[in-house]
Amino acid sequence: MSVDRDTRRRPIRATVVASACMGAAALAVAAAPSAGATATGVGVLPDLGYGLATDFGTGCSYTIEAFLTDAVSPVYFYDNGIPLATVRPTGGVALLKWVPATTGRHTISVRQAPDEIVTADYAVPVGTGVQVGHGCVVFDG
Repeated sequence: MSVDRDTRRRPIRATVVASACMGAAALAVAAAPSAGATATGVGVLPDLGYGLATDFGTGCSYTIEAFLTDAVSPVYFYDNGIPLATVRPTGGVALLKWVPATTGRHTISVRQAPDEIVTADYAVPVGTGVQVGHGCVVFDG
């Protein structure tokens, strides 16, 4: 049985070329600059607040939840541009308890690097809250 030497070498050359291309692609990915840490979303959970116009009231506690691309870098929370707190995330999510002090529209903003622009925000209408047991009844402001 006779085997053509050119036939045997072609698959080897193809494998070598494919391996070289994959290696170059891996180097390109490794050398590419990484994107900064960002917040991909933010929300405010009403917890035990209830109202007809809004579930958020002054003097009551709510949970701000931020979803992040970096599970390690600190997260900066803001209420109408005023710093609230800096929190370390857990598994790509950061949580913060928030108690609004004033009625009206509040914009909750989040960023993951202090020198970055705000990457996620959420508008929250806040009414007048009255604590009832562990809950909160919210009246229009």
